[in-house]
Amino acid sequence: MNISSYLFGFILATLFGALFHLWRDGGILRLLLYLVLSWVGFLIGHLASGTIGFTFMSVGPVNLAGGIIGSVSFLFLGHWFTQVQPDMLSDKKRNHRHD
Repeated sequence: MNISSYLFGFILATLFGALFHLWRDGGILRLLLYLVLSWVGFLIGHLASGTIGFTFMSVGPVNLAGGIIGSVSFLFLGHWFTQVQPDMLSDKKRNHRHD
């Protein structure tokens, strides 16, 4: 892969992370989280699809379908994991001790 392929994948992953942030809302830290999750997910999805030979929607050496699936999966999982509220957990522990 050449530098333009890396740049293309980076721009697509950044676009997905920014659009997800726009859709789900949040502060600057959420934006950074979504960008990092999208970058990592796109890279892992691209590499995994290349490893198994999945070449659907390839643009040059970039496996778009695998990258998109990886990026979106990481974004939704990351958003889901960040929904845990510490207050709720401590309340459940306190209530459990009194039972």
